Formats: sequence, structure tokens, C-alpha cells
Amino acid sequence: MLKEGPSKRERTLARLLEAGLELFERQGYDATTVAQIARTAGVTEMTFFRYFPAKESLLLDDPYDPMLVEAIGRQPLDLPPFARAVRGIRAAWRTVPEPDQPAIRRRVRIAAGTPSLRGATWTSTGNTERAIVRRLVEDGASDHDARIAAAAVLAALVAGLFAWAEDESTGLAASIERALDVVDTTVTAGAGDA
Repeated sequence: MLKEGPSKRERTLARLLEAGLELFERQGYDATTVAQIARTAGVTEMTFFRYFPAKESLLLDDPYDPMLVEAIGRQPLDLPPFARAVRGIRAAWRTVPEPDQPAIRRRVRIAAGTPSLRGATWTSTGNTERAIVRRLVEDGASDHDARIAAAAVLAALVAGLFAWAEDESTGLAASIERALDVVDTTVTAGAGDA
């Protein structure tokens, strides 16, 4: 049986991603327009918006939310919310294969190095945070504790992701683990001092 090549939609998406990344790297995110990305990809602006609701979506799409929330939900209910969040995220990332596409590292590197995207990054992360909070609250945590646990763990996760984008010698899972170790160790050490 012959394997079919990428569909027209997949080819257009790939062209848009590559055009956007190339332009962002060459002239900067802020100086790049949707019109330039579309023109470089050989499509119209309308086509760009069929694939991405906004320019930052080209960089900030996050397909991992359901996996993270599900992994947190599998953690023992008698653990504190922070421990459930850390353990759940660790478990989820251990199942994610190392990205083999350099485009993913390029996307994260551009987002990490663009001050105007920091807010959009946190807006995107806010969706993940709300999903984690909802899960922790559904499992019996107070809203207050769930919000703090989710925010702390996601701050570490984003920092680990950004560090991975800058360090070609580090794998994504190792960078995430190291970031979680920092907050987990700090909380453990701080609890012993009280």
C-alpha cells in the first residue's frame, strides 16, 4: 500500500509555519506582518487566518493541556495540590517523545526572546492554568490552593521550556524535569524551615 503524502492543508500549514519562523528570525517578530508571512508562503492573508486566529498563534499553540490535566487527575487525592500538580506534570512529560522537529525549538526560542510576546505567552498559559485549577478544585482542593499550585508549577514549566529553547544540548524532558526540581526542592526545603 502506498503511503499518501501530506494533504494540501498540511502543506499549506507547513509553508506558513516556515515562512513565519524565517521572517521572525530574520527581521524580528514585531517587525513581521501577517501580510509578509502570507506572501512568503504563497497564500493570501485570508488563508493565513483560516489556520491561525492571530500572528502569535503561529508560535504559541499548545496541544498538551488535556494530557497535563489528565495526568494531574491521576495523582493520589491525599497529596497537597502542589505535589499533585508537580507529579502530574512530571508524569505527563515523561510520556511525551522528544520533539524531532527543529521548528518547535525555533518557535519557543522566538517566543522567549520577544518581549512583546511575553504577555501572549502568559495568556496562552492562562488557559492551561485554568484547566489545572479546575481539575484540582474538582478533586477537593480549595480554589486558593489550586490557583497557587497551578501558577507556581506553570511558571517553572515555562521557564524550563524557554531554557530548553536556548540550549541545544538539552532535551525537552530533561529541561522540564530540572525546572520542576527547582520549585519542588525549594518548597520541600522551605517547609522544613517552618
